[in-house]
Amino acid sequence: MKQIISFSLMKATLAAVAFMFTAVTSAQAELLIRITEGADSAIPVSVVPFAENGSMPAGDKLSSIVQADLAMSGEFRPLPPEKMLSLPSKRSDVYFRDWRMLGQRYVLVGELTRNGDRVQARYELFDVNREERILGETAAAPASNIRSLAHHVSDKVYEAITGVPGAFSTKLAYVTLQRANGKALYRLQVSDIDGKRAGIRLESKEPILSPAWSPNGKKLAYVSFETGKPAIFVHQLSSGERTKVADFPGLNSAPTWSADGQSLLMTLSKDGNAEIYQMNLQSRKVTKLTNHWAIDTEAAWDSAGAGIFFTSDRSGGPQIYYMEKPGAEPRRLTFGSRYNARPRPDSAGKYVYYVHQRDRAFTIARTNLESGDETVLTRTESDESPSVSPNGRMLIYATKQNGESILTVISADGGAAYSLPASEGDVRDPAWGPIVR
Repeated sequence: MKQIISFSLMKATLAAVAFMFTAVTSAQAELLIRITEGADSAIPVSVVPFAENGSMPAGDKLSSIVQADLAMSGEFRPLPPEKMLSLPSKRSDVYFRDWRMLGQRYVLVGELTRNGDRVQARYELFDVNREERILGETAAAPASNIRSLAHHVSDKVYEAITGVPGAFSTKLAYVTLQRANGKALYRLQVSDIDGKRAGIRLESKEPILSPAWSPNGKKLAYVSFETGKPAIFVHQLSSGERTKVADFPGLNSAPTWSADGQSLLMTLSKDGNAEIYQMNLQSRKVTKLTNHWAIDTEAAWDSAGAGIFFTSDRSGGPQIYYMEKPGAEPRRLTFGSRYNARPRPDSAGKYVYYVHQRDRAFTIARTNLESGDETVLTRTESDESPSVSPNGRMLIYATKQNGESILTVISADGGAAYSLPASEGDVRDPAWGPIVR
């Protein structure tokens, strides 16, 4: 039977565990990327291969990475370079009539220059119909970090066209599971959002669950079973330093950061029942926010940092509730099925996303917080652990495809999708990192 992890943890017998080691190492296996569905309304855009001055690092070209970024968002339809009539690198070489004839709305041109151990990118974005430059910038990065430079360019292009900050420079955290000779190996990993540059941050023989990013992107909170029971740790990514912050009797689960990074929401059962608490990370003082005979878990702050969404079975089965402020009377938000869990609001305060059961299928749905309208976004049947991109335009979740556990990214309206299967083992529990300026 399908189980959502927080509820199954509450009823499971916790086995003794043995921690292996913690380190930052290069991953043995990156996530792969498969774009499975594009949006019908995708905007035609041409990313012209950048001219190059000097020797460039081996590997993917900057323009290829930008093209892939825009395509994976589902909002753009890049023109393949082989279909371009010319390859301009500056304004004077752009013939707008040619690009209109190809049906293009925007064209990005640029030039890379090698200066010692750094690469400088000069690029310009043009509106083809208006024949106007809408973006022009010079940016640089170490030659060994072309991918970061490319994601920066993608972010700027995305924002210039949509008016919304891009999220291509953000990170993903997720857990992989490999089994060999009847033994399990769990790895907490961090990668770019396209699955590249994956790195192992924690490796254990026992489960690692519920990674959550701090607002500044420098720390992860998560649940580890290494002590023989679930405990919550905070992990400093730059140094690898780990601090056990919650190891109360019973459950310690579902950590979520406050907007100021000074506290965590978490589920504790130290007093006998699973309730939502807030922990001040400096004093370690915990404050109970719910008090009910039912299971209350999976809390998340709203976009204003004042109210809390959470899962509760106080109505007989898991449903999404909202508490306008700590101590207020919770209000039930979901009614469309007998099972709705793991709420994750968007950054604009317009929608809340969650796992939704209909018949025997577990999908991802969202509710409009103003109208109350519910929309089922996915067509897979074993979906869990939704996480919203920091700009609110994309959503990642775990699911199963052809018997393997994978991550899938969809546009926030469900109109486009790409999948990130692990090249080895299963992948689960994704968490989308913040935009870091």
